[in-house]
Amino acid sequence: MAAPPKPEEITHLPMDQLQGFEYCIDSNPSWGEAIALGFQHYVLSLGTAVMIPTLLVPLMGGTDDDKVRVVQTLLFVGGINTLLQTLFGTRLPTVIGGSYAFIVPIISIIHDSSLSRITDGHARFLQSMRAIQGALIVSSSVQIILGYSQIWGICSRFFSPLGMVPVIALVGFGLFDRGFPVVGRCVEIGVPMLILFIAFSQYLKHFKAKQLPILERFALLISITVIWAYAHLLTASGAYKHRPVTTQVNCRTDRANLISSAPWIKIPYPLQWGAPTFDAGHSFGMMAAVLVSLIESTGAYKAASRLASATPPPAHVLSRGIGWQGIGILLDGLFGTGTGSTVSIENVGLLGVTRVGSRRVIQISAGFMIFFSILGKFGALFASIPFTIFAAVYCVLFGLVAAVGLSFLQFTNMNSMRNLFITGVSLFLGLSVPQYFYEYTTGAKHGPAHTKAGWFNDFLNTVFFSPPTVALIVAVFLDNTLDYKDAAVDRGMPWWSRFRTFQGDGRNEEFYTLPFNLNRFFPPS
Repeated sequence: MAAPPKPEEITHLPMDQLQGFEYCIDSNPSWGEAIALGFQHYVLSLGTAVMIPTLLVPLMGGTDDDKVRVVQTLLFVGGINTLLQTLFGTRLPTVIGGSYAFIVPIISIIHDSSLSRITDGHARFLQSMRAIQGALIVSSSVQIILGYSQIWGICSRFFSPLGMVPVIALVGFGLFDRGFPVVGRCVEIGVPMLILFIAFSQYLKHFKAKQLPILERFALLISITVIWAYAHLLTASGAYKHRPVTTQVNCRTDRANLISSAPWIKIPYPLQWGAPTFDAGHSFGMMAAVLVSLIESTGAYKAASRLASATPPPAHVLSRGIGWQGIGILLDGLFGTGTGSTVSIENVGLLGVTRVGSRRVIQISAGFMIFFSILGKFGALFASIPFTIFAAVYCVLFGLVAAVGLSFLQFTNMNSMRNLFITGVSLFLGLSVPQYFYEYTTGAKHGPAHTKAGWFNDFLNTVFFSPPTVALIVAVFLDNTLDYKDAAVDRGMPWWSRFRTFQGDGRNEEFYTLPFNLNRFFPPS
C-alpha cells in the first residue's frame, strides 16, 4: 500500500510576489532589449487605438482623414498618460490607452437629435467631437476627486482577495467577444497567428541567441511580422478579389485607408476640433463610463502588480493612480481623442508572456506612442495591421490576465462554502448580466434602461454593460454582508492587510516611492 503524500507534495505555499520573472518592476534589461520590448508594447497598443476610432468616426460623419487624426491624437495622449502614470501615478508598468467603457454614452451623444439632424458630414463630426470633449472634461472630475481625496483608497478597505478575484478575472474574461469571435472573421490569418504566438512564447521559449530567449521575449513582434507578410501576400495575389466586403475588410492589408490619409508630420494639440460644448445630460451619462473605467483599472492595477513581480499597491498608491487617470481623461477631453482612457489590459498580459515587468520598458513604449503619432505616415503603416491579428493575440493575453485574477484565490480558503458561493455567483453574474444587456440592445436598438431621461439610461446601461463592474458590485456586497465577522481568515484579510498602508511592508517603498524625492512633499499615508 502506497504511503499517503506529504503535505508539501500536495500544497503550494501562497506567494506575495509572482516568481519566475527575468526583470521585475524596478530592474531593467539592457537599453537595446528595452527599446525592442517597448516597441513591442507600442505595436500591441495599436489594436485598440485604431479599432475605437474605426467604430466611432464613421458614425459621427467623419472621413478617413478625420479617422487618422483621431487615431494619432489617441496615441499621442495615450503616450503622455502612460508617462504620467508610470512616473507619478501608481508607478506600475501599465500602458494607458483608449477605453471601450465609454462607447455606450458616446454613441448616445452621437445619436442625440441636436447632432443627428446636421446634414453636412464634416460639420456633424466636429459638433459630435466637441460634445464628447465637453462630457469627458466634466466627467473626469469624478476620478480626480475620488483619487486625490483618497476616497477610493478608503473604499478599497472593503476589498478582500476574495472580493477582487471576480473583478480581476473578468477584466480579462469579460473581453471574450474581442477574442475568437473576431479571429473567426478571417480564420486564415487569425488561427495561424494564434498558433504561432503560442508556439513562440511557450513551446520555443528556451531557444536562445546570445543568451537571450529571443522567441519568448519577442514572440509578438516575430509572429505579427510573419502573419502580416503572409496576409499581404494573400492580398497582393488577389485571394480576396471576389470575396464578400466583410471578409475583405477583416483580411486585406490595404483596406484601413490609413497610410494614404495620414499626413507626414502632424502634432495633435488641445482644442484642435474647436471649443468643447457642454450638456448636463451628456456629462452624467459619461460619468458612468468614468466609474466603470475606474473599477476596470483597479482590477488591472492589481493584475499588473502581480505580473511586475511587485506587491499589491497600497490604498493611497491606488488612489494616486486613479487621480492621475482622471487627469488623463481630462487630457482626452482637451485634445479630443474621441473616447476616455483606461489601463490597456492586453499590455498587462504581455508583461506575463515576456516575463519582463520593467517600468522602463513601458516608458519607452510611451515614447514610441508619442513619436509615431507625430510622424503620421510611419505610424499609419503599423496601424494598418489587420485587427484579426490583434484579436488572435488577445485570446492569449486576456486569458492570462484573467488567470492572474484567479491566482488570488491562493490567499483564501476555498474549502469554505461561503467563499465558493461568493466566487461562483459574482463570476457568473459578472458575465451573464452584461450579456443580457448586450443581447437586449442588439435586438431592441436601445438598452434595457429606456426612460425619458437619457442621462439615466446611459448611466445604467453603461454600468451593467461592464463585467468587472457587475462583479465588483456583487462580490464586494456579498463579501461584506455574508457571515463576514468570523470570515476574516477565510477571505484572506490577514495577508491583504499589511499591503494596505505604505509602511505595512518594506517592499512598498522600493516599488511605489515617487521619483525625484517627491515623497517629501507628498508623504505616504
